[in-house]
Amino acid sequence: MRAFSFAINLVGFDEELIMRSILDSSQGHKPEQVDVGLGVYVWNDHVVKRLLVALRRSGFRGRIILGGPQISYAGVGLEQLYPEADAFVRGFGEEAMVAIAFTSERIAFMGVHWAGQVDSGVQARAQLETLASPFLDNVIDLASGQRFIRWETQRGCPFRCSFCQHRESGSRLRRRDIPLARLEREIELFVRSGVDDIAVLDPLFNLGDHALAVLRTFRRLGYGGRLSVQCHFSTLDDEFLDACEGLDVRLEFGLQTIHDREARAVERVNHLDRVVDGIRKLHARGITFEVSIIFGLPEQTLGSFRQTIDFCLRQQVPVLKAFPLMLLRGTSLERERTRWGLEESSELIPSVIRSHTFSEQEWRRMEALAEALRRTEGEHPACVEALEDWVAPAPDTTGWWSPAA
Repeated sequence: MRAFSFAINLVGFDEELIMRSILDSSQGHKPEQVDVGLGVYVWNDHVVKRLLVALRRSGFRGRIILGGPQISYAGVGLEQLYPEADAFVRGFGEEAMVAIAFTSERIAFMGVHWAGQVDSGVQARAQLETLASPFLDNVIDLASGQRFIRWETQRGCPFRCSFCQHRESGSRLRRRDIPLARLEREIELFVRSGVDDIAVLDPLFNLGDHALAVLRTFRRLGYGGRLSVQCHFSTLDDEFLDACEGLDVRLEFGLQTIHDREARAVERVNHLDRVVDGIRKLHARGITFEVSIIFGLPEQTLGSFRQTIDFCLRQQVPVLKAFPLMLLRGTSLERERTRWGLEESSELIPSVIRSHTFSEQEWRRMEALAEALRRTEGEHPACVEALEDWVAPAPDTTGWWSPAA
């Protein structure tokens, strides 16, 4: 039995090359001896669909197994979305994929749905304390000089934002820590191998003793590279900031909006007094940080989005990023799109561009402000009015060019 898994997010991605690599690798093996596993995300969904069609048309008869967020958060009907696939893994894929690869039979395994069978819709689980480390087991080879890695210390999130896939349907995704003993060995390897840029994948890192222990281990082992972690202002305290001292950390905060009405619409309420206090402390300690916000939210208007930007700029946020709202598969917000009048673009990766509270033209103004933020990262103007000087003119509804302001 041989199982192949190909990365499809590489720089210079070539769809034809990936397909040829799969077909060449399967030469000389019976179809039941070859499995191809693909992770499906919103950004590669269209590519995966084309690749599956091309594989089957080229005569590939091995098993195709799909996982990732687009599978995990989908309801019944996966066969209609991906008719070329044989199996679908919802949830944590490590143990499920091993079980599938061990046999050519259609085994019963929690979280695995076989095409054509009754779909129970359950999620696969994994025992994090027993999972092998891709770094310690050399699946990801750091000896080749890889300087940037993505790494996780825990899974799950205590919040229940309706636009986010870091939750199970109708519930919070319970937080589970990877054992500290394994993380310490991995950190030792990172330091020894010269890794100097680590993006921590945890949806929310600054959650109590586990995060403190991880940061203290980095400091104790003399890690000198950059450490990027996702945080929340509501759980930002002095003990966590103390643990960041002596490290090159970049804290990334998802604020999304300052308006209570918009925040409640997506179940992401912020306490602005804690936000202001947190930003003040970050400035005082000289800790690098950035804040992200969303445009296209339910109840949002062009004016309220401008106010959210203005608040952040006046707080001297050094890097402010604005992202368009996407209706990710299986989220509460996707199911409630009609309630808010959310309409998507026709792009391959669609974004919400109209709602009950903003028009597409107003959304384009929001998009232009987001681009102005991107162009001024690290040197943002002091207020939204000054930022608008960076916004390019946009055509009005008659086709004539009109000033952006």
